[in-house]
Amino acid sequence: MLTRRHPLRLLAAVAVASAFLPAVPAVAQSFPVKPIKFVVPFGPGSGTDTSARYFGKKLQELTGQSVVVENRPGANGFIAVKQVLAAPADGYTVFIGSNSTLAVNVALFKQLPYDPTTEFAPLTMMMRAPAMLVVPGKSPVKDLRGLIADAQKRPGQVNFGAGSAGYQLMGELLNDAAQIKTVHVPFKGAGETVTALAGGVVDYAFAEVTAVQELTKSGLLHALAVASDKRVANAPDVPTVSEAGLPGFEAYTWVGAMVGSKTPAPVTARLAELFTQISKMDETQEFYARIGATPMTGGPEQMRQFQQKEIALWKRIVTQAKVPQQ
Repeated sequence: MLTRRHPLRLLAAVAVASAFLPAVPAVAQSFPVKPIKFVVPFGPGSGTDTSARYFGKKLQELTGQSVVVENRPGANGFIAVKQVLAAPADGYTVFIGSNSTLAVNVALFKQLPYDPTTEFAPLTMMMRAPAMLVVPGKSPVKDLRGLIADAQKRPGQVNFGAGSAGYQLMGELLNDAAQIKTVHVPFKGAGETVTALAGGVVDYAFAEVTAVQELTKSGLLHALAVASDKRVANAPDVPTVSEAGLPGFEAYTWVGAMVGSKTPAPVTARLAELFTQISKMDETQEFYARIGATPMTGGPEQMRQFQQKEIALWKRIVTQAKVPQQ
């Protein structure tokens, strides 16, 4: 009887212990079991949208679950942020944010209606791309020195378009570096900005290489310079801003994925693992190289550290360039 009871007692003990184990890790192991939504704070045509659609496709291939990309542009990203934070914190709504929504807004707004460092949990960085300074194809301005000279002759009359807070501050940074005064014209996103620029509605703009490369090839836009430390492979004839006349000037956009901070930690970790796996794929390296961007492979902790450094950087730029807070 003793020999037979010991296995029974052991099974009973295991059953009792299992009843008290947390259920979340098991949920995380099977995650996802239904479609996932990516919310993008900009319209189609932006680098953020391009990244979201690429990662969505790869995530679908890895998990077998469909991924829907929803563009919610406008209000400096507030509309998209509100939607993500109002959704159930279960990992099925992912915010594909940018330097504007996740860092620059902190510096530019006195009372930001959300906190990107406490209300969001980072998954991973996705990509970084240098900003390109572009003018309409028919513009008489053919290089950076010509743009600066024009702005000096007509202070307060030359304008620049910006589809997000990040591009606005890039324009203000150029004003500060070149000692010129130009006027900011806001748009809802990169698509609207580029369309307005091609139509001659604004005089110039900073834009993602990904958003303007085809239009520069067609002649609808003309690239004056790229704001990176070296020329980009898909536009080798475009000089850096340093080469064009403003040494040391660099400005980048970046994209990263986050979920609401109340999402269970095991689910967040599982998503971070999947996103990081995608970012390290050879195919991802090739995809971003084709569009003049660089993949970023850091996980949650690296992304949080990067985000905090970016917030500090843009706060310093707002102060240095004396940009009025909104």
